[in-house]
Amino acid sequence: MYRLYAIPNCDTVKKARLWLDQHQVGYQFHDYKKQGIDRATLTHWLTQRPWEDLVNRAGTTWKKRPDAEKPTDADGAIELMLDKPSVIRRPLIEADGQIVALGFKPDVYEAVFS
Repeated sequence: MYRLYAIPNCDTVKKARLWLDQHQVGYQFHDYKKQGIDRATLTHWLTQRPWEDLVNRAGTTWKKRPDAEKPTDADGAIELMLDKPSVIRRPLIEADGQIVALGFKPDVYEAVFS
């Protein structure tokens, strides 16, 4: 079973969920806004991807932060993601503890979930 980490009102997440549903890919939805995220999970993800991949630097949450408050390393990124989970690139899909998809690109999803 896949676990999809995201926030429900994000347009990209809506597209990803629609794709998964249409292709009958089962997943559990983890809502950052309601369920939060813990340091252990973020630390584990950072063993698989650099913090620059996990932080959505194109999003509003990042852009609204003063430059002096933007992280420059993994430790700072963890603190920011704990404080503002909406800064985490979404959706992030995990299977058996491994990140299998980050963001939504239909061609990537086709390759991963077929």
